Amino acid sequence: MKSKTLRLLDYNRIIEMLSGMAGSELGRKRIATLDIHTDVRSVKEALTETTEAVSVIVYKGSIPVGEFGDISQLLSAARKGRTLSMRELLQVRRSVAGAREVKAFLSKDVPEIPVISEISDLLEPQPGLESEINRCILSEDEIADNASPELKRIRREIRNKNEAIKSRLYKYTSSRTLQKNLQDSIVTVRNGRYVVPVKREYASSVPGLVHDQSQSGSTLFIEPQEIVNMNNQLKELELAEEAEIQRILQKLTDQVSEHFHELNNNQNLLTELDVINAKGRLSVAMDACEPEVTATGGLYIHRGRHPLIDPEKVVPIDVSLGRPSGDGGASNEEGYSTLLITGPNTGGKTVTLKTIGLFILMSQTGLHIPCLADSRIPVLRNVFADIGDEQSIEQSLSTFSSHMKNISEIITEAGPDTLALLDELGSGTDPSEGAALAISLIEELRGKGVMVAATTHYTELKKYALSTPGVENASMEFDVETLSPTYRLRVGLPGRSNAFEISRKLGLKESVIARASELLDENQLNFEDAVSKVEAGRAEAEEQIAQAKRIRERAEEKLQEASKEAEETRLSREKILEDARRQAAAIIRDAQDQVEEVSRELKASRDADKGHRTAAVADSRRKLREAAKKQDSHTAPKKREKGARAEDLKVGSLVKVMTLQQRGEVETPPDAKGDVTVRIGSLKMNVNARDLVVLKNEPQGNKERQRRKSYARIAAGKARTVKPELNVIGKNLDDASIEVAKYIDDAYLSGLTTVNIIHGRGKGILQQGLRDQLRRNKFVKGIKPAPYNQGGEGVTVVELKKK
Repeated sequence: MKSKTLRLLDYNRIIEMLSGMAGSELGRKRIATLDIHTDVRSVKEALTETTEAVSVIVYKGSIPVGEFGDISQLLSAARKGRTLSMRELLQVRRSVAGAREVKAFLSKDVPEIPVISEISDLLEPQPGLESEINRCILSEDEIADNASPELKRIRREIRNKNEAIKSRLYKYTSSRTLQKNLQDSIVTVRNGRYVVPVKREYASSVPGLVHDQSQSGSTLFIEPQEIVNMNNQLKELELAEEAEIQRILQKLTDQVSEHFHELNNNQNLLTELDVINAKGRLSVAMDACEPEVTATGGLYIHRGRHPLIDPEKVVPIDVSLGRPSGDGGASNEEGYSTLLITGPNTGGKTVTLKTIGLFILMSQTGLHIPCLADSRIPVLRNVFADIGDEQSIEQSLSTFSSHMKNISEIITEAGPDTLALLDELGSGTDPSEGAALAISLIEELRGKGVMVAATTHYTELKKYALSTPGVENASMEFDVETLSPTYRLRVGLPGRSNAFEISRKLGLKESVIARASELLDENQLNFEDAVSKVEAGRAEAEEQIAQAKRIRERAEEKLQEASKEAEETRLSREKILEDARRQAAAIIRDAQDQVEEVSRELKASRDADKGHRTAAVADSRRKLREAAKKQDSHTAPKKREKGARAEDLKVGSLVKVMTLQQRGEVETPPDAKGDVTVRIGSLKMNVNARDLVVLKNEPQGNKERQRRKSYARIAAGKARTVKPELNVIGKNLDDASIEVAKYIDDAYLSGLTTVNIIHGRGKGILQQGLRDQLRRNKFVKGIKPAPYNQGGEGVTVVELKKK
């Protein structure tokens, strides 16, 4: 791509934004040299990297690639035998630690990210080297005592020798005979040796070595003769310390050199991950998405927003251009390869051109674009642009001449799989000549297989687009009432000049406007009138279409609500039947326990009568058969029993609901229709008397204890199996709603107080639908988005009520 095109389309500003998202200087340098790919495979791979980075950021947060530093030169120096300093070794440690942290971050609790995982798997942390540098080096100018036993011994002796010298000197300076010779009774250091300050006139009275004098010359700093040997010994220890430090640094440097290839490869991989993470962060910041890319299909941008315009002010555009794909394309079924955009100045025509070109360049760099996911971008060999009014004083070129020079270069270099963006084509000269020249230029580019998007004011070009296959009109909408552009692009309809309407709104005399209409060419006037009528008809059609869409959306919402209620009813019935089966199984277990208890009693009473034991066993077996029959009554289908009479039903009566084969308790007296409210466990429902059978000899206390035992067993089972989070990413709203509702019930039964619903961001349909459902759930106390580093808006944190 030509650097001039990149500048005109503000591509460099996008790269600057991307660079600001990187965590390391190496990442920023790599971003500055990113390739604009021209083959579909490379573009798809680069976009997949960005998509995976967005998944990680939404699910878990940004990859922790910080400023790991460039250690390539240090590695080369270590390999050549130079000893690295403490500061340089700490730089190596930061790089090693960065590789370890990134690999650990990407090794668990992440979505499916094959490309990023493949890069992460190649990272080779060096825990031994990192640990050794941490153990030995405390800061850029301090090495630890425990770096080696020898260093620890030498430093201990240095401390002891320092104390011995200070002690000797303090005694020396405390002597009354010497105090009159000293300037001060202090001990100081000169040239690394302990000295005492002596008045110059008494220097001969203090035998020793003179190391320095005061600025005035009145004081000499003398090393007393009696501590010369001690200072010499201290100096030897300090030299030994320095030698041992160098040995330790050389040992660490050797370890760095041994891992030269691994550390160098880690740095390259971290740089690559930093760039990928930056692309993901930019996508999230722009609320962008991965478009479909193709080598044969045309361009289709759905709700595209220019990334450099304030998101609060930018107006999304829909635009298509080029050959349709195999499915017929979107909004470009005829496959026009030339789009002529007309409309008033400052109406957004140039922004539209830049949006088209910038989206292509961003996509081919592997960046997501701010639009809807059904957008499609072609992979082109080159993009050319002639945008803006440029004059060249040095070359004595006017605006028209500058345009023609640029377009001439474009015609020379353009060909198939290229795009030409031409702003104000043919302007700057006589209108009739400019229009003719513009049509000729377009035909030349079309003949070379170039896709063209151009802006113009010429009516001749509007007519040319209407009558030429493969060429399409488009216009930037203008609100005559407010005298301001709406910045909305309308494909398929040429724009009007609106000069007469604007003049009339601004107060120009009607007679002047009428005279101007008379002077206007009749064909031109008829064309403008036709455009006005088409605009009015299209506006009315669009309003009707929008109304039909709203009606359809409401109908779909009602259908979804009905389906949801039906599914909830089905699930509720299944839950009741499952509870019944569990209760029946519990009865069997209780009976079996009774049999075992009786058997133990029989074995314990060996002297009891044999006939008595036989009767006890028979009684136990009878209880077991009765329990089995009870289980069959819950699980096996039976013939319908005769319903109860309304007068037989009293509050507190135990009944069986024949439609559900479940037992319950009457809570309200029968109404005029014979309907009563029956409680089955925690569920209450209205049932007619003819669907009930009154049960006798069934103490309510036993049933209540059995129900509580069943509830306790259910809750205990849930507590062992329910996880604190549910992932419904990729599911439609209906399936996700059913799964979330069941999950919330299970979580509430298990005693959980807080759970996470992972639904991702996407278009927000799944997120909004699930949150509306959760707000209506009786077990939910409150909901909120997760923190940014735990998924942000892609995760909903649900606080449950206490049981």
